[in-house]
Amino acid sequence: MAISGAELIATSLYDLGVRVVFGIVGIPVIEVADACIARGIKFIGFRNEQSASYAATAYGYITGKPGVCLVVGGPGILHAIAGIGNATHNCFPLLLLAGSSESFQVHKGAFQEIDQISTLTPFTKLAARPPSLELLPSILEKAYRTSYYGKPGATYVDFPADFIQGTVDVAHTVKLQPAPFAPKIAADPERVKQAAAVIKNAKSPLVIIGKGAAYSKAEFAVRHFIDSTGIPFLPTPMGKGVVPDSHQLNFAAARSAVLKSADVILLLGGRLNWILHYGESPKFNPVAKIIQVDISAEEIGNNNTSNIQYGLVGDVGLVATQLSQELDGYRLASVSHSLIVSREKNIATAEKKESKTGIPLSYQQSYKIIKDAIKASKKQVFFVSEGANTMDIARSAFDVQLPRRRIDAGTMATMGVGLGYAIAAAVAEPEVLPIAIEGDSAFGFSALELETAVRSELPITVFVINNNGVYHGVDPEAYSKIDLTPLPSTALGFETRYDQIAQAVGGLGFIARTPEELYDSSLKAITSGKVALVNVIIDPGAKTKLEFGWLASTQKAKL
Repeated sequence: MAISGAELIATSLYDLGVRVVFGIVGIPVIEVADACIARGIKFIGFRNEQSASYAATAYGYITGKPGVCLVVGGPGILHAIAGIGNATHNCFPLLLLAGSSESFQVHKGAFQEIDQISTLTPFTKLAARPPSLELLPSILEKAYRTSYYGKPGATYVDFPADFIQGTVDVAHTVKLQPAPFAPKIAADPERVKQAAAVIKNAKSPLVIIGKGAAYSKAEFAVRHFIDSTGIPFLPTPMGKGVVPDSHQLNFAAARSAVLKSADVILLLGGRLNWILHYGESPKFNPVAKIIQVDISAEEIGNNNTSNIQYGLVGDVGLVATQLSQELDGYRLASVSHSLIVSREKNIATAEKKESKTGIPLSYQQSYKIIKDAIKASKKQVFFVSEGANTMDIARSAFDVQLPRRRIDAGTMATMGVGLGYAIAAAVAEPEVLPIAIEGDSAFGFSALELETAVRSELPITVFVINNNGVYHGVDPEAYSKIDLTPLPSTALGFETRYDQIAQAVGGLGFIARTPEELYDSSLKAITSGKVALVNVIIDPGAKTKLEFGWLASTQKAKL
């Protein structure tokens, strides 16, 4: 029986277990998307390839299997390369598929022709074009598997138009099997014993939980390790929820103090990059021994070569179990009293900021009201956050009790991921409500994806924290004097009605300037069962220092 190349692509994806594809169609991939729909794969059509590729990366992180993105060639690839970079730097599994010029037109200046394989090879784990229609399933399977085996990342498969539109006898093609989850490896037992001995001799040990622990679904093993040893822990922004934020050994509220005091650090699925200040002093204790647990051997010792001998290569969950067994009977006598005092002091300071009343609203005051509305709704939620101050403050303001329920701009600090991430979460976790906390600048990158969510019937709630600017806004009077004094580069439109964009595409839109308006509109949005946006007008912060908290910490560390 002969089938088209488009049908063969769809059948191969379905046989691998793919049930959703994100993307934007055009010639020649319309036939591929339609074949996927006919085969029972949900196709979610976006308004911009960047957002589609971001959604696919988030879907890969949440599910542990590659998110699939389908785009046209040429400019479609150039837009989607944003998702390639995001997947690579965050170690998210992504399979990008694209159409290309007909194979016999290569190097002739064909429609939207670029050398897509050469363009993407430096940024992917694999970039390939099937040599024939008969071998297309095998190449798809290899690209799919390569994306999430070992260190997750991005792969790419190129489909010339004549392959998509051609036909092949299905008897001459390979029948694929559903792709299993990636194999897991345990660490060298001798190195585990050495690491356990180092932990036993520590006076002030600390566990840092990275997003790799969340991705690897290591929560049960990590929670057991924390509970059995009594060692305090610090989650990275996307490591939140692996152990509930409400756990008594969570010292995120004393982050600086606990990093400086730790003499032994067990780093689970995290990297010593800018998010963790490269593992360097003065943020870190300069004599701290760092036991780095990572699936990638190449990551061990990065930015901290003096600790290479303590590194453990393996799956976070398996290694945490190995360490728990090796430390059976061990329990930290007590956590330093000074750390407990520091945590309580910082929590009290945060609560004081949240309890501020009045108008205009502040970040902290707004977040407290939103949290109250979430609690009143009794909804299970998935947090998405992007924007400099919006994301930085939200990171500590919103507690996360379950793993893989918070995702943000990540290692690349990529602005524009918000709505794609929220849509991916709605697809991957349909019983959970995605709540996107967006800075007004960050929201602008993907605002029209509200229409994607409405059309796809994927309820999400978006809060645009509107301070009229990038990092901070300007004095409102500046808008009336623009002829005399140009607005600074950080300025955005004054109180832009983002809520009306939601209404225009068929969603719900609310604007909130007072605590009462914010609580009422938040509760209505969260319980609506629809795509809803709350435009939260806050203090522009025109006279505050322009900085991003994480980078400020890095800058101070270099002084």
